[in-house]
Amino acid sequence: MICVIQRVDGAEVRADGKTVGECDRGLLVLVCAVKGDTAETAGRVAAKITAMRIFEDENGKLGKSVKDISGEILVVSNFTLCGSCRRGNRPDFSAAERSEPAEKLCEQLINELRNSGVKTASGEFGAEMKIKCGLCGPVTVILDSEKDFPAKYASE
Repeated sequence: MICVIQRVDGAEVRADGKTVGECDRGLLVLVCAVKGDTAETAGRVAAKITAMRIFEDENGKLGKSVKDISGEILVVSNFTLCGSCRRGNRPDFSAAERSEPAEKLCEQLINELRNSGVKTASGEFGAEMKIKCGLCGPVTVILDSEKDFPAKYASE
């Protein structure tokens, strides 16, 4: 999975002119399921997102997680995150998982985040969406499960 994780003061996602998901202070997570991802991948990504220390502590350092601040998460699927521009000028999205398995993996991620105790909302999978957010910092982190998890997980 590839995730773009942004610290926000609040975020909202709309589809067909209606708000389908929103969060207060916390994280906006854009997520792309990549071919080869599994439910276990979604679980590890969720654990990393909820533990990631990207909120200021009392010393002004990035020492607190979304759980530590009782923050919220808004997850929005975005298959274009896996776009490769290595050849030509039109991105190649062939690394993205097919729609049906990708939707299941995104739902798995959302469920894992909710099960961790963090209030989590989501966009509408496959819909044309509009996102409004108040970036805070700004703090933006890219999490790529293929690159960011120890090699010992590669065979699992």
